[in-house]
Amino acid sequence: MAEGTIKKVTQKGFGFIDTESGKDLFFHSSNLEGVSFEQLYEGQRVSFTEGRGEKGPRAENVKPI
Repeated sequence: MAEGTIKKVTQKGFGFIDTESGKDLFFHSSNLEGVSFEQLYEGQRVSFTEGRGEKGPRAENVKPI
């Protein structure tokens, strides 16, 4: 699993992760594992797998480290 830092969390149930490779990945609340969306915050370290969504790359299986 890859690791990164939550860069932005929106009120609409999605956000962006700043990955260690330097690119930002979209994530949606439906792609969380073992945590509710309300428990996430900007600056939090998370692990994830990179997947493919309808609009491009996205983070899946997102969970706090």
